[in-house]
Amino acid sequence: MDKNRTTVAALVVSAASLVGIAGYESYRGNAYLDSGNVATIGYGATAGVKLGDTTTPARALIRLHGDVSEHARAIQRCIKAPLFQYEFDAYLSLAYNIGAGAFCNPAKPAAPPTLIDLINAQRYSEACARIREFNKYRNPKTGQLEPLRGLTNRRELEYRTCIGDAP
Repeated sequence: MDKNRTTVAALVVSAASLVGIAGYESYRGNAYLDSGNVATIGYGATAGVKLGDTTTPARALIRLHGDVSEHARAIQRCIKAPLFQYEFDAYLSLAYNIGAGAFCNPAKPAAPPTLIDLINAQRYSEACARIREFNKYRNPKTGQLEPLRGLTNRRELEYRTCIGDAP
């Protein structure tokens, strides 16, 4: 194990990752349909949200912390390689946005490696670069995956965090 990396079980939801996710998601007090047509509220919360729901900034932050912590536990179960805290922060932000299931999804036999496969193979630079590929959403009008400028910008910042070059 790289002496500067640590086991993922020892990594935590850092203040930097929580603030970063809150900044990416932005606060909305009233439930709305996001670009993928999913009911969303607060700082990107979707579970159990329905249009007409409301929240306050304080309740949204509490929920964000709980939701991010839940995502952290989920990705800690599938990441087997040691990481730097900043790598974990980048992956946690991605997992919060795409879901832990999508993040932890390994490749099918004979298929190219997925992000989690690259991480667990300790192919760190390739794994960080793979973050950039998660910049698409399913357009509810066409059913097709399309790049979204906001996701492209977020993925670039997550990539920079992952390589230790965060602004």
